[in-house]
Amino acid sequence: MTSAYLAAEGFDGQLREELRRHGIASRATHGRLLICDGEAIPSAWAANIWHDCVELPVASIGTAAKALRDIQRNWAMYAPLHHRRAALIQERLPHVSAKPVVFPTAAPTAPLGAWTLLAPDRLLAAAHCSAPFPNGEVAFVEDREGPPNRAYLKLWEALVRLRRWPQPGECCLDLGASPGGWTYVLAKLGADVVAIDKAPLDPRVVAMPGVEWRGESAFALDPASVGPVDWLFSDIACYPARLLTLVERWRASGRARNFVCTLKFQGETDHEAAAAFAALPGARVLHLHHNKHELTFILAAQS
Repeated sequence: MTSAYLAAEGFDGQLREELRRHGIASRATHGRLLICDGEAIPSAWAANIWHDCVELPVASIGTAAKALRDIQRNWAMYAPLHHRRAALIQERLPHVSAKPVVFPTAAPTAPLGAWTLLAPDRLLAAAHCSAPFPNGEVAFVEDREGPPNRAYLKLWEALVRLRRWPQPGECCLDLGASPGGWTYVLAKLGADVVAIDKAPLDPRVVAMPGVEWRGESAFALDPASVGPVDWLFSDIACYPARLLTLVERWRASGRARNFVCTLKFQGETDHEAAAAFAALPGARVLHLHHNKHELTFILAAQS
């Protein structure tokens, strides 16, 4: 069995180290694609994971396209080499929409395979992949007027991938909220937001209906002082191990049902902390297309 992991752009080293910690070494590298023996495992630093890869000899552009169509309908191309030939093959496949996503919209559920040309006459393909978007990349119709910063894009992406988002009247806690990019998103969805940060929010955000700002420390906040919340969000700039302590305190309190938090790495990547987040029951840890040197932790209650 062959699996492949497409590293998030600029994070090949983090992916290699993550796999090494699981005893996995790549037998071949193709651009950002690490090709490995064995069954695929969950990987935070992979933008896309290719399951059960097949390698096919292809004598021509036509035979390559037919071979892919015979497997399934929808395919995304990854072409670090032989790009012109690969593009001619992709042109003969059914079109996969690359239009920017309008938030809020759930991520596609239709199977989307991935393929690449290892050589002009040799193709690697996987019908089952982890990412709902081509090569794990998603673009949005951006809101260039409302949010006070661009941090809203990674929250959009997290919720689109989760295929759920706060509903009108639900209670959200936004830790480390200033200047208010995430609070803006949540308030626009109609949720009630308690924004916690010693620094104030952008005046336009704090004036939105349903927003309450409390000038306190997220780490000193007693869960009992807030009450039950439907969603806990955090984009705090802190060491991941400290964020894990905070999340564990809220989990133990039973006062938060859903978590969406950013793990921000300062200097070296803390793989042990990332693994500790991933080990929490029901957790997902992933590198979003809009993340930088950070990961997103998602823990959602069963709907």
